Amino acid sequence: MSWGTELWDQFDNLEKHTQWGIDILEKYIKFVKERTEIELSYAKQLRNLSKKYQPKKNSKEEEEYRYTACKAFLSTLNEMNDYAGQHEVISENMTSQITVELTRYVQDLKQERKSHFHEGRKAQQHIETCWKQLESSKRRFERDCKEADRAQQYFEKMDADINVTKADVEKARQQAQTRHQMAEDSKADYSLILQKFNQEQREYYYTHIPTIFQKIQEMEERRIVRVGESMKTYAEVDRQVIPIIGKCLDEIVKAAKSIDQKNDSQLVIEAYKSGFEPPGDIEFEDYTQPMKRTVSDNSLSNSRGEGKPELKFGGKSKGKLWPFIKKNKTQSFCFHKELMKRTIGKPTYAFEARDYVLSLKLGAAPEDFSNLPPEQRRKKLQQKVDELNKDIQKEMDQRDAITKMKDVYLKNPQMGDPASLDHKLTEVSQNIEKLRLEAQKFEAWLAEVEGRLPARSDQARRQSGMYDTQSPATVNNCAQDRESSPDGSYTEEQSQESEVKVLATDFDDEFDDEEPLPAIGTCKALYTFEGQNEGTISVVEGETLYVIEEDKGDGWTRIRRSEDEEGYVPTSYVEVYLDKNAKGAKTYI
Repeated sequence: MSWGTELWDQFDNLEKHTQWGIDILEKYIKFVKERTEIELSYAKQLRNLSKKYQPKKNSKEEEEYRYTACKAFLSTLNEMNDYAGQHEVISENMTSQITVELTRYVQDLKQERKSHFHEGRKAQQHIETCWKQLESSKRRFERDCKEADRAQQYFEKMDADINVTKADVEKARQQAQTRHQMAEDSKADYSLILQKFNQEQREYYYTHIPTIFQKIQEMEERRIVRVGESMKTYAEVDRQVIPIIGKCLDEIVKAAKSIDQKNDSQLVIEAYKSGFEPPGDIEFEDYTQPMKRTVSDNSLSNSRGEGKPELKFGGKSKGKLWPFIKKNKTQSFCFHKELMKRTIGKPTYAFEARDYVLSLKLGAAPEDFSNLPPEQRRKKLQQKVDELNKDIQKEMDQRDAITKMKDVYLKNPQMGDPASLDHKLTEVSQNIEKLRLEAQKFEAWLAEVEGRLPARSDQARRQSGMYDTQSPATVNNCAQDRESSPDGSYTEEQSQESEVKVLATDFDDEFDDEEPLPAIGTCKALYTFEGQNEGTISVVEGETLYVIEEDKGDGWTRIRRSEDEEGYVPTSYVEVYLDKNAKGAKTYI
């Protein structure tokens, strides 16, 4: 089966068919190109969808993803992102392996087709030229034969006529002979051209055209094979990503199976547990007896166990004692007033407590999270301590890096000036001390919440004891204030303002009237320390000061410069010389 032998006379139809084949190939290329665009668009939409539902950083949504169901959803979003990536791979592979390759092949195919049909047209033109030569020789031979016949007839007519001279007969005879000779020459020429044409025609139909058509057939078959290979590649590109897509789907199923409803329920408890105990039974209050109205000991409006570090306060004893019912501002104020008295361990905390109570009037959140229930407060304080420890570790790593760089500069002065790093090193050290001070403050609050307060100084214990003895009275006063009005009502704003004013005045009076502690030794500042936090004091390197309270294990020593200027400095910044005769002094070698 060959186009050269079977389709020897279908040159024009073959030309149309091959052009149709190229059009089909270009149509398939366009189809694949549009498929790649769809895959890219789909992948982009999937990525945008995944990004849209991702939790925002440092937001409430990020905290919600602690639950296993939310974690599974987050895993689904991540897997969908990978799923979108596989569609991008499909688009890239189809573009590189099909679209680009077929586009290049179509260009080569067009050039090859053009070359073959140009060669065929050239052969057609040659055979047509030979045919024209044959026709011209044939017409000339026919004309010469007719002229020779007329000349012969004319000679015979002249020879038969007795009136014609002998010379005219001779002339007619010579003319006839000449025409016969020309006819013979035309015959010979026609015969030669005819043979040549037949030979050219046989070569055209049995050699040139079959060869050209065979090349065109092979070209067309290669095009068909290439289309089939491209279709296989089209399927293989999809098949290659099926395992990865299947893995993505398996991960989604795995994430769905990891959902633990019991664990989520426990997380809800940890998130919202207040730490308070349920209220006790309310005792019957008999108003028929002429006795002073009191508040039931089992009510939440009284403290559970006087003298304990933690106090629980309630509201009115009229059935509105439940923790989930909104407390009035007076109850909250009394609670924080008592809490403030209990947090006085050092002067710094006293000022912070006073500032906190004042901040209640402005609606600001307290730094120690005392506005939260005990369990939630403990979690917030622990989180803050962890963050500060991470910041301290970062600063320490930076200090170590600067120290190593300084050592390198000392060994190789050409690399840099070691003195240029002193300012940065001092700045980092100060940042570390600030962060440590901040961490110790939050650790103290955390220890208080967990019932693990560190040992405090005698003066702090005296202050704490003084406020502890006053705590029950404060609670009772708050309860009595709520019952002071004839109709049982209470004006919250006026009471809160008066409490804030009285409280601030009490704190100022307590610390103004406090007797200064006696000096138990002296100390010499080894480094300069800038006391930027409240309760600390700034010292200059080489300065000598008085020690009034030694380090209790928290890394701070209390010193005094004059009667009106005292505070805490890091123990590592000073060299302490304790007086052996002082009470409670230790001997340092």
